[in-house]
Amino acid sequence: MLYKACRPLLFRIPAEPAHRLTIAALRNLPRGPRAAPEANLAQRVAGIVFPNPVGMAPGFDKNAEVPDAMLGNGFGFVEIGTVTPLPQDGNPKPRLFRLVEDRAVINRMGFNNEGADAVADRLRARQGQPGIVGVNIGANKDSVDRIADYATMTRIMAPLATYLSVNISSPNTPGLRALQDEGALKELLDAVMEARATSTTPVFLKLAPDLATADVDAISRIALDKRLDALIVSNTTITRPGLQSRYAAETGGLSGEPLRALALERLRDFRKATGGAIPLVGVGGIASAEDAWVRIKAGANLVQLYSALVYEGPALARRIVTGLARKVREEGFSSIAEAVGTE
Repeated sequence: MLYKACRPLLFRIPAEPAHRLTIAALRNLPRGPRAAPEANLAQRVAGIVFPNPVGMAPGFDKNAEVPDAMLGNGFGFVEIGTVTPLPQDGNPKPRLFRLVEDRAVINRMGFNNEGADAVADRLRARQGQPGIVGVNIGANKDSVDRIADYATMTRIMAPLATYLSVNISSPNTPGLRALQDEGALKELLDAVMEARATSTTPVFLKLAPDLATADVDAISRIALDKRLDALIVSNTTITRPGLQSRYAAETGGLSGEPLRALALERLRDFRKATGGAIPLVGVGGIASAEDAWVRIKAGANLVQLYSALVYEGPALARRIVTGLARKVREEGFSSIAEAVGTE
């Protein structure tokens, strides 16, 4: 209620400066206690024991500045990044827009981050701390060999991350989504797996929602063949489904409420194509415990959110966690793992 009362004032600040202020505030706050785990929400996915299935999606904490602050806000895991080998400024500003009427966000950030060295230093500094911190890795915009960039990032980050998320689905780096094509994807994953050879760090693959059925089938076959540990479904969309905001025509990836139906549809597609043989992470338009529960019953082992925090505030993760624990009890499951894919 406090956040909703303050939100009109906060929304007078442009989106990107407001985000930086949020990161600065979290960085300077004392680390609070983590929420007590809900016993019926803990599960093992990709060899990792997640205390609850609600994750902070990448894009919020690009440079690993505040992962522990977000874990302290009730998230079961946090994914930082996207991180690239070299620092880069990203696309020209403005590049982040709140679509208030649509409860959505459009971004064309372009993998702005401080680079692998700076992020690796922060991750080394927190080694030994509890909590699941995944690292979302990408390629530099001007790289002459993007697959080599992913291999480099794998070698640097695999020893520091709980899991790696290979991001080939951002619409804001020209040509990046072409790595989802069958031939390119095989080559990319071979390079990543070779670079990870001395580590057991799980590898997740982050995918776009704007995929045809043939793409879903091909990616699923490759994911199973390469023994990927999970698929993250999905990134932002380049579609513009019935938007009302004056920012509707801005280029970039759309997230938030308008993405919900498309992301859910794509999750169902991947569940069907993989037959439940590979864990799935459901992302896109999740703003409540009901949204998360629908995604879990459709086949998601875990869920992530980000844009909904803009509209619901920092207490959202805890509300979803509490709501999911209640759903598990009400529907007669002994654990949330039993609910996965029971739609």
